[in-house]
Amino acid sequence: MKLIFAGTPVFAAKALEALLDAGHEVALVLTQPDRPAGRGMKLKPSPVKELALARGLRVEQPLTLRTPEAQALVAEVGCEVMVVAAYGLILPKAVLDMPLRGCLNIHASLLPRWRGAAPIQRAIESGDAETGITIMQMDVGLDTGDMLSIHRVPLAADETAVTLHDKLADVGAGAIVSTLAQLDALPPVKQPEEGVTYAAKLDKEEGRIDWTLPAGQLGRRVRAFNPVPGCHTLLHGEPLKVWMASVLPGQAAPGVVVRADADGVVVGTGEGLLSLTLLQVAGGKRLAAREFLAGHAIAAGVRLGE
Repeated sequence: MKLIFAGTPVFAAKALEALLDAGHEVALVLTQPDRPAGRGMKLKPSPVKELALARGLRVEQPLTLRTPEAQALVAEVGCEVMVVAAYGLILPKAVLDMPLRGCLNIHASLLPRWRGAAPIQRAIESGDAETGITIMQMDVGLDTGDMLSIHRVPLAADETAVTLHDKLADVGAGAIVSTLAQLDALPPVKQPEEGVTYAAKLDKEEGRIDWTLPAGQLGRRVRAFNPVPGCHTLLHGEPLKVWMASVLPGQAAPGVVVRADADGVVVGTGEGLLSLTLLQVAGGKRLAAREFLAGHAIAAGVRLGE
């Protein structure tokens, strides 16, 4: 099938690779412009661009798809389907209507739950038992189009945004290939009106640990915000990042360290205890509790967050 592919991060690159390996003709790849990255802030191509160039594909990087020039890029290809995965640009109606059989989106949730920008993180943060991939026929709404296929994935008890991203990237890659293979036999299904939730874009301030919240909620946030935006607090007035944590029974004043040993730094919360097991100070490495405490003494009674 002759396709246009629009995507940017690793999640999208996995899907592009699967489509190419399945024998589809990808006539054009759209991806975000190169961005500054690393200490030198040199321009870095997206994972999708790197893969596309390695496979000899045509790549275009418009700043927007609202201009006549950008829309002409899509129109001149004359594709059957545009596949979209974490592209990062809004597709106006003019572009949505150009492919003969429309635009299909690989969305990382079980729609209509978690429409929007951060479905992976919000599913973990909310304690969902499962999530998945929905292949959706795109329309002008925010993830409101008809569904073509649904692929469910259970969430592990220790799931982080990193592990779930990788699972869903693999599932999404397989899902778009199987959906295209069955496209004639898959009737579009309207999304239910009930159960709609929105996965708001992540904000750095969300990573600040509010010790008055329950330990269970904080533990989910630590996993959901790993690696971005990351959870953080203060230790002796200095920034401390928390990358892994587990919930323990018991109770202590919010933010107060109960004990600190090789198993973790155990802290009181609004309900229950939270054991911090992977930590990092500014400019340092991520360290397990045993290694961290070897260089950073934390006494019982210390209050984190101040």
